[in-house]
Amino acid sequence: MSYKASLGDLKPQVKRFNAAIGETAKGFGAIAASLRGDGALSHKQKEFVALGIAVAIRCEPCILFHTEALIRMGATREEVAEVLAVAVEMGGGPGVMYGSKALAAYDELSA
Repeated sequence: MSYKASLGDLKPQVKRFNAAIGETAKGFGAIAASLRGDGALSHKQKEFVALGIAVAIRCEPCILFHTEALIRMGATREEVAEVLAVAVEMGGGPGVMYGSKALAAYDELSA
């Protein structure tokens, strides 16, 4: 499995889906946009939270999108690994399995 290929396949699928759901996509987009800037937490910190949640709920596409965002923001492998350790604490065994996927995605997407 290639995480780059999966991400490449997902982006146009999500774009087509968003076009199909119109106003709902715009509403969700507004929520996401409202969280992009820095507030009490930096945008990067919010992406770390999102990645941890993505692992805990086992959302592989979410893992890919938030990992890609963190790479763009300059997150280190060590920072990502620490977030994944917290996800393991909160998610138990499934956190280990999806945490390993998230770290492999980081390694491939940052190469």
